[in-house]
Amino acid sequence: MRKMHRLLDLYAEVMDSEADTARDVELRQLRCLVAIVEEGTFTDAAAALGVSQAAVSRTLASLEHALGVRLLRRTSREVTPTPTGSRVVSHARRVLGEVDDLVTEATSGHVRLRIGYAWSALGRHTLDFQRRWGAAHPETDLRLLRINSPTAGLAEGACDLSVVRRPLDERRFDSAIVGLERRMCAMAADDPLARRRSVRLAELSGRTLLADRRTGTTTAELWPPDARPTFEESHDVDEWLTSIATGRVMGVTPESTAHQYRRPGVVYRPVRDAEPIAVRLAWWRDDPHPATQTVLELLTELYRSA
Repeated sequence: MRKMHRLLDLYAEVMDSEADTARDVELRQLRCLVAIVEEGTFTDAAAALGVSQAAVSRTLASLEHALGVRLLRRTSREVTPTPTGSRVVSHARRVLGEVDDLVTEATSGHVRLRIGYAWSALGRHTLDFQRRWGAAHPETDLRLLRINSPTAGLAEGACDLSVVRRPLDERRFDSAIVGLERRMCAMAADDPLARRRSVRLAELSGRTLLADRRTGTTTAELWPPDARPTFEESHDVDEWLTSIATGRVMGVTPESTAHQYRRPGVVYRPVRDAEPIAVRLAWWRDDPHPATQTVLELLTELYRSA
């Protein structure tokens, strides 16, 4: 179901959503257009598709009529796409590729499982999870995808499940807590606090913290209103680490970041008086992946054993 939603999104890129004729575009028309461009002539496209040249001409004409634009320039020697045609061909290839993937997945018995995460996946449990999943479920192709969005790619259709550390919209998504992580302070290796085994929130109140407001777990509410640090925004973990290494800023992050991203010049120290962070597995409420419960049980076991 989620795959079909993605296909509809791709169609929207190919066709003007405001045009009533867009609903008339068919996969056979897109295959015909791509075949003409790839084969170079109507005759060769007809041979590749196993139809007559007249059928190729009629199919292309019906596609151009449905879209209301000219897609190809035809001369006695060659066929070339118009500027609009080139864009449509590019999108059509993507749509056809998605359809082929859907058919292959539906008919082969092979299952793909994509798990998105924003920054640090499962921290020290990441490799163990991948290996144990591969050993126990070789029929399911597991992919971990770093997608820096509030839902770690779930809302965008880029993944089937996601690992998040903030609650999601309960109207669309279900989620379950699989474990807890300590909060860690990331700082330059030569920062005076780096000599400490741990730090307190109050010791950070006069500093500048770099945080990702879209996906991060560090907000001003961790401190009293009259003792809050200054915040600057970051959108990428590499940028975050590079800036912290300079000593100009610090960061507060889940423990998983410390395990996933070790960087020369950056050290991590526990924030002893900060509440732990809940790690959640999330999925679409109306369309859970068949492996959701199995993933949930394995992740819960990994965090509990730690």
